[in-house]
Amino acid sequence: MTVYQFLSGADWRNIWVVGDLHGCYSLLNSKLAAIGFDKEADLLISVGDLTDRGKENVDCLSLIGEPWFRAIRGNHEEMMLDALVNHRDAGLWRMNGGEWFFTLDDAEKIRVRTLLPQVAALPLIIEVETPLGRYVICHADYPAEHYQRDKRIDEERVVWSRERIAASQRGQRKTISGADTFIFGHTPVAVPQRFANQYYIDTGAVFSGVLTLMPIQESGRQK
Repeated sequence: MTVYQFLSGADWRNIWVVGDLHGCYSLLNSKLAAIGFDKEADLLISVGDLTDRGKENVDCLSLIGEPWFRAIRGNHEEMMLDALVNHRDAGLWRMNGGEWFFTLDDAEKIRVRTLLPQVAALPLIIEVETPLGRYVICHADYPAEHYQRDKRIDEERVVWSRERIAASQRGQRKTISGADTFIFGHTPVAVPQRFANQYYIDTGAVFSGVLTLMPIQESGRQK
């Protein structure tokens, strides 16, 4: 499993980070059109949870093959892999929105299965160096007080933990050192939340129709 992936902002003009998609492919396309996203020059990074609960799951999952798209592994990707690759806990996935896969026709099931190696290869953490600072993107949390690329961490907490956001909502807010800004999804919030140097951008698109795209680099591509 890839844990850390490093990206240089110099390779793209604009970079956005998008909250949990959960099958909201049409909504994403409308948001990309609204910001003038250029697939030849710009990059979109997903905080994970591409599928489940929404209706356009295969389309969202297929995004991982696009050159203008990067994603990290969320807990819903973990549940998919457990069910379809490791052959365990299918019931857990189905209870949490994975029923869509079992209603697909055979051709669509094959399409999904061909993407599973790419899903398994998704990193848990993406670090992006931009002119405005270093961004670290994880699904649920970076479970340490200091960030360091390739540092060993509790991988399960990266995709599942809600301890940090719960503490922050109680007023116990702590900066994570080692990077300028951390961006998380996983825990739905009505509007994007900032605590210390951490942003939470899962605005529950599949339920609310509100999908958040957070810019982390604008017109920054080097000639």
